[in-house]
Amino acid sequence: MNNPHFKIHRKWMIICIVLFILIFFTSISLGNSSVSIGRILPTLFGYGSFKEEFILFSVRLPRVIILALAGMALAISGSLLQSVTRNDLADPGIIGINAGAGVGITCFYLFVQSDIEHYAFILPIVAFISAMLTAVCIYFFSYEKGKGVQPVKLVLVGVGFAFALSGLMMLFISTAERQEVEFISQWLAGNIWGADWPFILALLPWLIVGIPLVFYKANTLNILAMSQPTAIGLGIHLTRERMLLISVSVALAAAAVSVTGGISFIGLMAPHIAKQLVGPRHQLFLPIAFILGATLLMMADTIGRTILESSTVPAGIVAAFIGAPYFIYLLKKN
Repeated sequence: MNNPHFKIHRKWMIICIVLFILIFFTSISLGNSSVSIGRILPTLFGYGSFKEEFILFSVRLPRVIILALAGMALAISGSLLQSVTRNDLADPGIIGINAGAGVGITCFYLFVQSDIEHYAFILPIVAFISAMLTAVCIYFFSYEKGKGVQPVKLVLVGVGFAFALSGLMMLFISTAERQEVEFISQWLAGNIWGADWPFILALLPWLIVGIPLVFYKANTLNILAMSQPTAIGLGIHLTRERMLLISVSVALAAAAVSVTGGISFIGLMAPHIAKQLVGPRHQLFLPIAFILGATLLMMADTIGRTILESSTVPAGIVAAFIGAPYFIYLLKKN
């Protein structure tokens, strides 16, 4: 318990939790129809007015919970990709996995031609299948015989897939009806559209299964982050473990973007910031990244909802404004 690393971890964990709580309540409070911070707890316990209860329980609370869950999923997904591929630039949004999920969601939406909320529990499955096919293609094209997956090649191939799939979605827009165009445009911009209680229930099982598995595999991730010969020497079955962890990463990212739209850079920034704070050991930085992912996405959405009086800037665009310079900085650094 006197280990200085654990003391540093505990200090930053407390700071991150406090920051998460502050952003959570700020996000609930601010917006076009606001509930003052002092009225949030009384309203939660049933002592609010009809208007306050409606804003809190029907509008703001489900949205903020979705943002928190999606941010957690994207942060853990990015952490897995960076560790498994040993590539600090890996992120499910940057390397095309989110775009793959988006194409699946869009095709499904155009096919059913119905209220998408009726299919809340099916959407993460559709997104996972589509994203997994994309991930397999990216892995195949970035793999070199005798060398394995090449980190730089993985990013380049992934970026290529992301652009190609985004172009495919633009093609859908050019042939779709007005209502369908609005949905696809919202998804591409990262406008949080699945902000209702059914989508929370659809997203939760993926996190309940995936995230404990990731924490259980923390030691394996520590080894996979080392060189390939070292990992083999320590008895790790590389192919099996990589496939399992990449599948979990894809599942978490797909489930998140199936209800939030195309959010990028959260899975890049949260793990990096966490590693800067507590070091690269997964047992230490994963819990920090987990909380930071939720905090960053809630903060991006809050900024987008309050920065302009007349309109809302999608959370995905705000996250890109913050994350793109950070990506360029990492690109130059590495």
